[in-house]
Amino acid sequence: MIRLPRLSVAGASLSRVRLVVRYLGGVTAHVEDERPRAAPGAHVLHVRVRPGTDEARYRLVVSLLEQVSPVVQALPPAAALVDVAGAVRYFGRAPYELAQRIRARAIALYGADLHIGIAPNPALAAMASARTGPGGILLVPDDPQAIAAFVNPLPVQALYGIGPTQAGSLTHFGLHTIGALAATPPATVQRILGARTGRTLHERARGIDPRPVIPAALPAGITEQRLLDHDTLDPGRLRTELLDAAVAVGDRLRRRHQAARTLTLDVTFADGSRIERTRTLREPTTHTEDLRTLAYAIFDALALQRARVRGLTLRAEQLTDATGTPQQITLDRTRENRLRLEPVIDCLNARFGGHAVVPASLAFRHSA
Repeated sequence: MIRLPRLSVAGASLSRVRLVVRYLGGVTAHVEDERPRAAPGAHVLHVRVRPGTDEARYRLVVSLLEQVSPVVQALPPAAALVDVAGAVRYFGRAPYELAQRIRARAIALYGADLHIGIAPNPALAAMASARTGPGGILLVPDDPQAIAAFVNPLPVQALYGIGPTQAGSLTHFGLHTIGALAATPPATVQRILGARTGRTLHERARGIDPRPVIPAALPAGITEQRLLDHDTLDPGRLRTELLDAAVAVGDRLRRRHQAARTLTLDVTFADGSRIERTRTLREPTTHTEDLRTLAYAIFDALALQRARVRGLTLRAEQLTDATGTPQQITLDRTRENRLRLEPVIDCLNARFGGHAVVPASLAFRHSA
C-alpha cells in the first residue's frame, strides 16, 4: 500500500476525495486527499521529476503522460508539459484528478515522485510545480484573483523565464516581488529589461502566457546545458563549463550504449541572442576525449572576443548503437591509455557516485 501526502490548491475551495487505483501485478495505491471543485480553465500540467532522476526512468514517466494525453511536450532532463483539455472530456475527470492518477501511477510503477503544477498556461504551471510542497500537486485556477494571490507574493527571481541578471536589474530598481513587477507600467519594465524581454516578463508577472503546449517527443540526441550564475567573457570559465558538459554527455552515451556522429554547441549571450554550430565527428564515438576535443574546436572557431556569455548547451546527435561502431586503430599511446581508463572511471562513478572521478579542473565544483 502506498499512501501519498496531502495535496495543495492555490485559491480554491476544497472537498474530500478518496481514490483507489489498482495496477497490474496487484499493486494498489490509495490516494486520500483534498481536491478542488472544478476549475475547467486550468488544463496545463507541468510535471517535474526529482533532480538526479536517471534518463530511463524519466522516459518511462513521459510514456506514462502520453497514455493520458497526446499533447505532451517533453522538457528533458527533468520536466514535461501536458495539455489535458482533451483528456478531461475523454476520461470525464477534472485536471486535478488526472494529476492525482498520474502521480499515483508514477510512484507505484516506477518509484518516481512527481511534483505537478496545474494552471491555465505553461508559465504558471511551471511556477506551481516548483511550489507544491509535500503534497506534490498544486492547482492555480483560471481566475484573475487566484492567479494574483499565487504570484504576487513570490520573489521576482521565481518568475518563470527570468534570469539572474534580469532579476538583479529589477531588484536594483526596487522591484523585489512579482506583484511589484506586475504593478509597474509596461514601458518602465521595457526600459529596464529591453522591449521584448520586458514585455514578455511583465505579461508573465500578470499571469499571461499565450504559448500553447506543443507536442514534442524526447529528442534522439543527448543534451547538457550549463547556465552561468552571471554573464562572463572569461574563456577559461567557459572551457571549464564545456568540459563539464562533455564529460556528462560522454557518460550518458556510454550508459545508453550509444555513439554520436555529430556534436552541436549552442551559445547564449547576455542579450538573449544565440549562435549554434554543428560539426561531424570523424567517426561515431562514445569517448569523452573525442567530445571534449571537438567541443573546444567548435568554441575556439567562434572567436568570441568581448561577447558576454550567459549559457552553453552541448548536444550529441545522430546517435547509433555503440556495440556496432568500428574503432579506428591509433598509434597515440596517450589517447589509448585514456580510452582504456574510461570504463574503469565509469565503474567507479557508478559505484561511488557520479562525480567520484572527474577531470582535475572539475574536482572542486563537484566536491560539495
